[in-house]
Parts: sequence; C-alpha cells; structure tokens
Amino acid sequence: MATITHAISPEDCAAMAELRKAAANITVTFDPASRPMLDEMLSHTPPAPGVTSEAATVGGVPGYWVRPTDVLPNAAILYLHGGAYNVGSAGAFRNFVGQIATRAGVAAFAAEYRLAPEHPFPAAVNDVMAAYHGVINEGFTEIAIVGDSAGGGLTLVTLAQAIEMTRDAGEIQPRCAVVMSPWTDLSLSGASITERALADPFLKHDSIAAASARYLNGHDARDPLASPLFGGLTGLPPIRIHVGEDEILLDDSRRYAKRATAEGVEIELHIWEGMPHVFPSNVGTFAASEIALDDIGAFLRQHLSSL
Repeated sequence: MATITHAISPEDCAAMAELRKAAANITVTFDPASRPMLDEMLSHTPPAPGVTSEAATVGGVPGYWVRPTDVLPNAAILYLHGGAYNVGSAGAFRNFVGQIATRAGVAAFAAEYRLAPEHPFPAAVNDVMAAYHGVINEGFTEIAIVGDSAGGGLTLVTLAQAIEMTRDAGEIQPRCAVVMSPWTDLSLSGASITERALADPFLKHDSIAAASARYLNGHDARDPLASPLFGGLTGLPPIRIHVGEDEILLDDSRRYAKRATAEGVEIELHIWEGMPHVFPSNVGTFAASEIALDDIGAFLRQHLSSL
C-alpha cells in the first residue's frame, strides 16, 4: 500500500485555525431538517471557469451533467455526493464536481440518489447502480466513479458491484475510482472514531451514528452493500483516497486501503495533516485543497485516457 502523508503548510495552519473558530458555532446533525443549511454551505465552493451544468436524468436517476469546455471523448465521471445518506444534493455539489471535472477534462454526472429516512437502505445503492448503467447506455466507455464521505463509501460499494456484475460478461467496467474521506464502515468500529474525536471540527460520533441508523433502518451495518470495508475487494481497478488526518473517519480510509492492498488492488492513500473532513471542497481556503484536486484530476485523466 502506498501511503503518502502531507505536512500542513503554515498558511493552511492559519486558515484551519480560522475554520475551527467558525465551526465552533455550527452543529452538524445530518438531520433531514438541516438539508437547506448544509446545501447552502456546500454551494459556497467556487465554480471552476468555463464549466456548465444542466439538469438531466440518467438511468432513471435525476441529477446534473457538469461539463468543462474541453473533455476527453467517451469518458465520464459518475459523482456521488456526501451527506451521511441523509442530507446533501447533486445541485449543491455542482461547483465542487466542476472543480474535479475541469482538472480531469472529463464530463461528470452528479447523481441525485434518494436519501434516508424517507428512502432507507438500499435505495441509494439501487439508484447509483441504475445511474452507472445509464452512463454506459449514453455511450460512455471510459468511466470513473468519484465520491466524498458517504458518497465515497457508496462509490466503493458501486465499484465492487459493477466489477462483480461484469466480471464474466465482457461488459464495460469502471476504469478507476477516487474517494475523499470515505465512510466505509457504518458500524463505526474504527479506532479514530474516538481517538480523533477532539481533533475533528465537524463530525461527531452521535450525529453520524444517528444518520447511520436512519439509513440502515435496522439492516446489518456490516453488510458490504452498506459498508464496503467488509466486502470482497479482489479485482477492483485503481483507487485513489484523500483523507484529513484530523477526522474521525480516518481509519475508514486506512483500514480500507490496507484490505484492498492485501487483495491486490492498486491503491494510493493520501493523508493530509491538520485537514478536516472532505477538505478538497474548501477550494480557495486551503492550498492543500488545490493540490489534492490537482492530484485527483491527473489520476482520473491518466486512467480515462489510457485506452
């Protein structure tokens, strides 16, 4: 397993101190009532120049196509947003998706998968698999799956499902995946849940435990369709992970990367000192966000233009 640890810069250290002050006045509950507030927060990610977005339905799933000016032919990103399966929306994430799409030079479809508690497990899984097949049906042959937080976990679930379903069928398989601060273990068994509790400015055990319970609706948290950490990983394509060192889900990334490596997956784990949950979305705040996004873009372009 290739693990790369990035030291925090003095500039980012100062910016993080300011963010912590602001976060002290914000309680992130992931309750459905908080959806408008969290969508408004995410919409502050600055748009990338020249990127357009339009509402669309792919595979029966609503969402948005996000397109840079120049794109690789036949290539697409399926983007799965975060929000603990209870909050978040494709619309609110459009600017962030655009930052990734423009660096990769690839069109991206941000899927508006259904949320809990109105639509508990496995609604999100079913929607995203339908969207994946929809992207294929639209003629794309080079596909990457990308996601953050819960969407990162859902990315890894979808990746494994897509590979398993097409292993012997000769059908199109995902070329790679990128996940940022993925939630890979809904049973919350990672040591960092407690060890990083005081360091994490946003995520708290009780809030994500409640969100997990609403999503699972009594289902086993260790089901690989809910927690990809516990699934079979053999045969997966290359995966890139970016995670902050100061977040309670740190071990969700470290343990997944360790298991994937043991099963022969090409995976690279980037751990960023002092950074919070899904820090790449803080474009314009952290230099680390720009560096991480540039790495993600280069990784995606490499694997989507190699054939």
